[in-house]
Amino acid sequence: MSNPYEILGVKENASKEEIKSAYRELAKKYHPDQFGNNPLKDLAEEKMREINEAYDSLMKGSPNNYHSNTSYSSNYQDIRNDIQSGRYDYAEEKLNRIYTKDAEWNYLMGMVQMNKGFYDSAYNYLQNACSLNPNNLEYARAFNYLKNRNNGYRQQYYGTRGNNDSLDCCMNLICLDCLCECMGGDLISCC
Repeated sequence: MSNPYEILGVKENASKEEIKSAYRELAKKYHPDQFGNNPLKDLAEEKMREINEAYDSLMKGSPNNYHSNTSYSSNYQDIRNDIQSGRYDYAEEKLNRIYTKDAEWNYLMGMVQMNKGFYDSAYNYLQNACSLNPNNLEYARAFNYLKNRNNGYRQQYYGTRGNNDSLDCCMNLICLDCLCECMGGDLISCC
């Protein structure tokens, strides 16, 4: 989870009343019931979950309770550093200890999986990251890179296979012609 103060749009020294007021305003704006069958309903549900988690983390005890918990943003920066340094197992281990699987979590897990060579798994994580935060260009770039990489592989594989099918057809015709000639016939009369 990101900084709950930022999510609720309040200052870090906000009182409980200010936090409650900000929560109510956001809940009115993002409550999924307002969206009916609108395709944005899924995004609203995710946003509402994020708002609820932020509110809960700030209201347990005191508003400063968030700072006594593990800070997700500093964990995420450590994980990014691990990924950049090629320490994918450490990064994955740290990600597995994080309870909230938000967009950043999915992105980082996708990057770990991609660097470890698990492209199907990476594809799913990056797709989730883009779904949870469709406006994040970093997530979109990584997802598009992986999609294009997969498409290139598939086109190469199927393109080669298509050429083999043509070759197989020719080889089959030549074999049939040889069999026919052995039996006194001629399937392909070229000479």
